[in-house]
Amino acid sequence: MHLAQFNIAKMKGLINSPVMKEFNDNLPVINAIADNADGFIWRLQEENGDATGFNPYDDPYLLVNMSVWVDFECLKDYIMKTGHIEFLKRRYEWFEKIETPNHVMWYVEQDHTPSLEEAKERLAYITKHGDTPHAFSIRQYFSQDDL
Repeated sequence: MHLAQFNIAKMKGLINSPVMKEFNDNLPVINAIADNADGFIWRLQEENGDATGFNPYDDPYLLVNMSVWVDFECLKDYIMKTGHIEFLKRRYEWFEKIETPNHVMWYVEQDHTPSLEEAKERLAYITKHGDTPHAFSIRQYFSQDDL
């Protein structure tokens, strides 16, 4: 099995606004880091290479990101041990703090590409039930043995 992850972020302005310019200009860099990271399998993207056009919550200020990784260690290394961490540290320059869970992880079969509806369901589940093997956060990781 592989590990899927989904996260949402509430922008401080529309994607093409001045407040989002530096973030938007660096999306190709952030995405290239992911695409070349050890254990990366797939990410949600449009023809332009990013996911800024997806709007599954009908909110123009909400960005979504979804990807699939070989395992949790590969995802964690990408988040914490690559240039991605520098953007993560600065996230509140571009994004509002969200009080409800803003990310979720779950396991998928190796031949399965998760859908946005599936991801939304998992995020809604963790918001209602907390971390379980069905849907969990980086704070309460579950291994495949916990399924």
